Amino acid sequence: MSYPSDIGKGSFEEIRPLLESVRKRTKPRTVDLYEVFCGVPYLLKSGCQWRMLPSEFLKWRTVHSYFSKWSEPGLEGFSVLERALKKWGRRGVCKTGAQVLDELFER
Repeated sequence: MSYPSDIGKGSFEEIRPLLESVRKRTKPRTVDLYEVFCGVPYLLKSGCQWRMLPSEFLKWRTVHSYFSKWSEPGLEGFSVLERALKKWGRRGVCKTGAQVLDELFER
């Protein structure tokens, strides 16, 4: 199934080295990094809960694990995920639906 948040394979190949730089080389990867990454923009755009990730994506725990690693801030203060999304062409800070609701209720 196709989603508006999907990234093309060509665009993904441009950011793949950036995403792969986070992983420690202990054993061969058993999942397709493209499939993992596709779940992240979907979650950021839809604001759904991790457990509600559609079945077309990998298991939510797998996507969450990579998301957590990619989201850790680097030395310059930006995470690998932020740099990858910017390189892909996404602009600004991505807020989930839950974050927007939290901000509304804080007022």
